[in-house]
Amino acid sequence: MKTVLAHRCAGTEPLLMSITRNKTMYSFTYNASSTRVLFGTGTVSELGIELERLGLKRALFLATPGQEGYVRRCASSVGAVAAGVFADATMHTPVSVTEDALRVVRDLDIDGVVAIGGGSTTGLGKAIAWRTDLPQIVIPTTYAGSEMTPILGETADGRKVTRSDPRIQPETVIYDVELTKTLPRGAAVASGMNAMAHAIEALYAEDRNPVVNLMALEAISALYGSLPQIAESRDDEDARAKALYGAWLSGICLGSVSMALHHKLCHTLGGMFDLPHAELHATLLPHTLAYNSPAIPEVVEKLCGVFNQRDPAQSLYEFNQRLRIKTTLADLGMAKDGIEPAVDAALSKPYKNPRALERNSLIALLRRAYTGNHPAP
Repeated sequence: MKTVLAHRCAGTEPLLMSITRNKTMYSFTYNASSTRVLFGTGTVSELGIELERLGLKRALFLATPGQEGYVRRCASSVGAVAAGVFADATMHTPVSVTEDALRVVRDLDIDGVVAIGGGSTTGLGKAIAWRTDLPQIVIPTTYAGSEMTPILGETADGRKVTRSDPRIQPETVIYDVELTKTLPRGAAVASGMNAMAHAIEALYAEDRNPVVNLMALEAISALYGSLPQIAESRDDEDARAKALYGAWLSGICLGSVSMALHHKLCHTLGGMFDLPHAELHATLLPHTLAYNSPAIPEVVEKLCGVFNQRDPAQSLYEFNQRLRIKTTLADLGMAKDGIEPAVDAALSKPYKNPRALERNSLIALLRRAYTGNHPAP
């Protein structure tokens, strides 16, 4: 693994030197993830062993409708311990879908869940675990990174509520690079940008710490270096492995520190307008970083070293275009008259943010994101 301390640009200095000069950096809290991680190629073959290690006898396999066939094959491969398959996982984790799944859990006397897929399936597994405290195994097929967090976002009546609880943290995550090979190009690069958003916001979280800073910069570098290759070819195994590695680190970052403006806006817009989760993160990321840039000069310096450009927000805007990701809220299906209500909803229960949250400035931010204009502080 290359050292993140080597990243520099004009005016930047290594994290260790920063700690030495600023004594207050020694005051921080860091909680390590308790999740067991298996990372590699072909690691999905370890699923049966992990089920046995956790003592599970009747596991419910979770999937979206589009991945039901593959998940049923995985369930068959472990024999009688697979008690059933629930294949209705849905984006933004609607509470109504969770309630349907819980009925299956009760009817089949389930003692654990196996979530195979992206954020929708992972979210459903977490929602079940939060209500039942059943153990979870997650096998991600995208680069979202949420599998490494104790965070659950659920949607009901057009509102997305986020909570954090130890019961939500999966017991085991199995990363298998082979499973990303069939991921469509658009979904792959968008989920990679979703992961990058976790890492970038972790750099300026109120409760950031040196360990998370190191992981976040490493994650951003891995994703920034691999996503263009994935955008061109799904056959590049090295790029897919590097992106999955970056997603893993990004997930640890998201689960280790608090969220700020970027995630608040994504949760608000996703819940209100049912917008595609990963693409929404990619679209908003340049604009939320630009908004906060005046208040986080030290983060801007670190990011300009990773991107090798002077304006990280503009770099991300151009990176989205290079990856051919939809970069306007209009393209994602949001109604223009929803901008002001969305800002009001976000401000009603804001997350702590390095720059003060100003209503008119946030409206301007979303208007730029709606039309696809360049980000501006």
